[in-house]
Amino acid sequence: MNTLKIYYDSEADFLEVQFSPVSGYMRETDNDNVMERVDLEGKIIGFSVLNLRQLAQDKPLIARIYHLSPVTLTV
Repeated sequence: MNTLKIYYDSEADFLEVQFSPVSGYMRETDNDNVMERVDLEGKIIGFSVLNLRQLAQDKPLIARIYHLSPVTLTV
């Protein structure tokens, strides 16, 4: 079973969510504040959001995540 990891840096206002511990790289999205983390095959294994507080004030942040494997939330 995969573990969902959530990291937030309040000074940088940066949120990162990882669905899988495998190596990957960040890929741009249509939103300049949102990046996808993908593995070498191009599968989404996480995402990051920059300026989260500012985005949350403007309007809801909607993300479509197509992750089919069950995950466990670790807090």
